[in-house]
Amino acid sequence: MSRAIFFEEDDARAAVRRLLANGFDAVVDRELLSGEDDDEGHPWAVVTDAPDLMLELLVDEHDGWLDSETPLPTAPPLELPTAPKRIKKPLG
Repeated sequence: MSRAIFFEEDDARAAVRRLLANGFDAVVDRELLSGEDDDEGHPWAVVTDAPDLMLELLVDEHDGWLDSETPLPTAPPLELPTAPKRIKKPLG
């Protein structure tokens, strides 16, 4: 599922109408942000099964943003040496 965030309810509802017309599931809900105590200040979230590319076009058109829930890939920790590396061979 993908999420798009819109500042205006009308924009979120227009995006949902377009997604439903194209055969995708889509719902609109209020996005509660931490630290926001003003109910009017919360943006609107559209959750859908539409491809991200289609959702990107809608957020560009209606001045929103795509909220990716995909975690960023993490690399395994590097193996660091336990002692200094010798550059020159010892004399002998």
